[in-house]
Amino acid sequence: MDFSAPSCVLGSDGLCAPHTGRGHDPDAFVEIGSLTKVLTGTLLMRLAAQGVVSVDDPVERRLATPAGTGITLQQLQEHTSGLPRLPPPLPGARRSDPYRPFTDQALRDLLAAGLGALAVAPPGEKEEYSNLGYAVLGAALSAAAGAPYADLLAEHVLDPLGIRNEVTHQPPRDRSLVPTGLFGRRLRPWTMTGAILPAGGLWATPRAAARILTGLVVERVLGEPAPAWRRAGELVWHNGATRNASVFAGAFPDGRWILVHRLGGTADTTDRMGIQHLRGERCDGGSAGRPPGRRR
Repeated sequence: MDFSAPSCVLGSDGLCAPHTGRGHDPDAFVEIGSLTKVLTGTLLMRLAAQGVVSVDDPVERRLATPAGTGITLQQLQEHTSGLPRLPPPLPGARRSDPYRPFTDQALRDLLAAGLGALAVAPPGEKEEYSNLGYAVLGAALSAAAGAPYADLLAEHVLDPLGIRNEVTHQPPRDRSLVPTGLFGRRLRPWTMTGAILPAGGLWATPRAAARILTGLVVERVLGEPAPAWRRAGELVWHNGATRNASVFAGAFPDGRWILVHRLGGTADTTDRMGIQHLRGERCDGGSAGRPPGRRR
């Protein structure tokens, strides 16, 4: 196993876990990137069960955007909306902080101009992993329920899982953990508190991230796992990566599960570590399994 970067591994009994090393902390807030998507997808299913929305609602029923695209909330969740992976380039975007200019107003402007011009495929035709799609989905849920995304998530998903205080989009600095660079200076994370938040902007403690996996996939306290989760055979999984962090979460029906979070290093290595753990390979070596697919 590659523990060269600060790493935290939590898992079910019998797996090579737990492990925390090189300054990682299972009780500090860390970026979870696209693992945020499983929470957004779960929120959609919860609101649909309550009749607030239908998964088949067209986007224009919930947001101010021209009709006729045929894009539904379910297609946004399943990455079959035809929208591209990323929002179009915006003034002020930088490689070091690409989502900073993607504000709520920037998303409203894109919606007003029409999503059809952005689509790379007709809705429902093929899968195209889309952070932009999840930004639109989060905005649609907020508009439908008449409350901010973060408040809806806390009420309908985090509270039932018992982790309201361990998942946030604005972590306290004295409890947040990021890699350090030269002279021990904290590396600056991406700004993901705007429209991109429902796609990948949440922070959580590793223990809370593990609870997301066990509560939603293993125990299924909120019903069947949302389609936002990825599937490879019997494995239910999702990963995530930001500029400074990566995470892999996966579980099997027999109750085996693993959560790997790393600060720095490569996201592919984080995926491989998760797969190795699930296969019961040694912590100190063994051949690396191939990740089930790149989804970030």
